[in-house]
Amino acid sequence: QVQLVESGGGLVQAGGSLRLSCVASGLTFSNYGMAWFRQAPEKEREFVAAISWMPGRTSYADSVKGRFTIARDNRKNTVFLRMSSLESEDTSVYYCAAEAFGQGSDVPMKYNYWGQGTQVTVST
Repeated sequence: QVQLVESGGGLVQAGGSLRLSCVASGLTFSNYGMAWFRQAPEKEREFVAAISWMPGRTSYADSVKGRFTIARDNRKNTVFLRMSSLESEDTSVYYCAAEAFGQGSDVPMKYNYWGQGTQVTVST
């Protein structure tokens, strides 16, 4: 079955950096657009960044542009989210998601598979 497993979350001071990873299995990874979403307590899930299946176009939420970078390694079935200049508002559970032949949508309902999430906490 398809599995998406996130890792790399943790506690970091404001201004610091983290790199999240999401390893996919049970699917042909190169055929999937990948994305990161996040959800804070009592808030809706929000789009963070996406990378299309081909040719790997990227898109970002305005709130993270210039601070976060999404990338993929198809040889390792992994998508990354490099986060820098972290702010307290970035505190959330971060989820990766996969959409078959996805073009990098920011709409959660378009994604077929989801990981279990990894907690990122930014302290001030």
